[in-house]
Amino acid sequence: MAKLINIGFGNVVNSSKIVAVVSPDAAPVKRMVQNIKGTRSLIDATQGRKTKAVIVTSDDYLVLSALQPETISKRFAEAYHYEEKEEEHE
Repeated sequence: MAKLINIGFGNVVNSSKIVAVVSPDAAPVKRMVQNIKGTRSLIDATQGRKTKAVIVTSDDYLVLSALQPETISKRFAEAYHYEEKEEEHE
C-alpha cells in the first residue's frame, strides 16, 4: 500500500515512488534541476521558499521541497516504522 509523505505546506508525495532525497547544493543536482526546468517533470512544492531538498522519483520527476532532506527521511522512516508495527499486531 502506498504511503504519502508530507513534504511541507500540505504537499505530499507517494513514498513508493521516491528514489532519492538529495541536497540541491551539489553541482550535479543543480544541473539536473536546470535541465528539467520548464517541463512538466519538475514539481515545485516550495511555496516560494528556498529549495532545501530535491526528491527524485522513479517516474523521472523532480520534486522541490523547502524541508531539509533529513526531515523528509525521518518522515519516510516514521511512516514505514508505523506500518511495520501495525503488521506485527495483526
